[in-house]
Amino acid sequence: MLTSKQRLICALERRKPDRLPVTTHHLMDSFLKKYLNGTDSRGFFDHFDLDAIHWVVAHRPDESQGERQDPIQDTLGFLEARRVITDQWRIAVEEIPGQEYRMQRYRFITPKGELSLILQSNEHTAWVTEHLIKEKRDIDLLGEFMPAPKCDVAAVNREVEAFGERGIVRSHICCFDVFGQPGCWQDTACLVGIEKLIMETYDDPAWVHELLKILQRRKLIYTRSLVGARYDVIEFGGGDASSTVISPGIFDEFVAPYDAPVIAAAHDAGQRIVYHTCGGMMPVLERLAAMKPDAMETFTPAGMGGDANLAEAKRRIGDKVCMIGGFDQLHFFTGCTPEQTRAEVRRCFEEAGAGGGFILSPSDHFFDADLKLIEAFAVEAKQCLYANQGVSR
Repeated sequence: MLTSKQRLICALERRKPDRLPVTTHHLMDSFLKKYLNGTDSRGFFDHFDLDAIHWVVAHRPDESQGERQDPIQDTLGFLEARRVITDQWRIAVEEIPGQEYRMQRYRFITPKGELSLILQSNEHTAWVTEHLIKEKRDIDLLGEFMPAPKCDVAAVNREVEAFGERGIVRSHICCFDVFGQPGCWQDTACLVGIEKLIMETYDDPAWVHELLKILQRRKLIYTRSLVGARYDVIEFGGGDASSTVISPGIFDEFVAPYDAPVIAAAHDAGQRIVYHTCGGMMPVLERLAAMKPDAMETFTPAGMGGDANLAEAKRRIGDKVCMIGGFDQLHFFTGCTPEQTRAEVRRCFEEAGAGGGFILSPSDHFFDADLKLIEAFAVEAKQCLYANQGVSR
């Protein structure tokens, strides 16, 4: 019998483990507080005996380049790590009172001007109400002054040692400070706004390419610093490259040319990459696989707003990447019977599990769930065993 770490790595390497690996994506603090008395993610995985994922995002400044950690950063937002600042790139934050939801303005201060964004948040999530890039010349400040974090390899490896065989240690390629996404296009969408960004691919494609190059350069610096970090897999991408958001043509011109080199750099640094596309995937499956990630997620089903057909996806790209996700957490973690949840687990296994290379997971995070249904999800997955040929129960 394999350990959870061995089982998940076996699937990531497109091999056949002892049974179906079963896990979740990010666990939201509001869910853990509401349903499990505020336990941490490790407590969640132990409670349900799932194959665990431990998220570690450890950044360090390069003191030789005049970098230091941001002293005003007292908490970490979603996908955030310790921010890196310099004398030429400082971040100030102020509360905006009188709002229904908490509102904060972040000012990025440089010798040649300031940029700002406004972030709102509630107990579940955060969202941008004023994007950072307002004028096209704003990107010049990013290109000249924005520092790039480096991986704190020693801190990562300490976490890996402490976590042991309980599961895998996962991270993501660095995002823009305060609010961003791992992928180049997706990070750009956070700074500009996806609707405006799509329009600019037609109106001023040269400007979009310039901004993408600025963000890609930062991500490459970080990615090359990953040498020696004992991560098991690192997330890249994001939902704004989904086929339910952009066309295959935009993907070909503005996503793949910038993300594929980062994936290659991660491989050169000894890392595995999972490309995250929460939304439509089917029209671009081969395009995503052609960037050569080790795994792809989230294979969001139609009931969750995606378009995934697990059996077709397995046939088309299952020999190239590990597939992660596929489970409809909206309809099978709430509002159904345990038997229906178990049947959905079996369907996913039968459609995508043959030959290995599949990790069952909800198609992204969730905010509400019936704990009995999560238990059914975990129990049924552990009964999905690999025989010498095919799959069996």
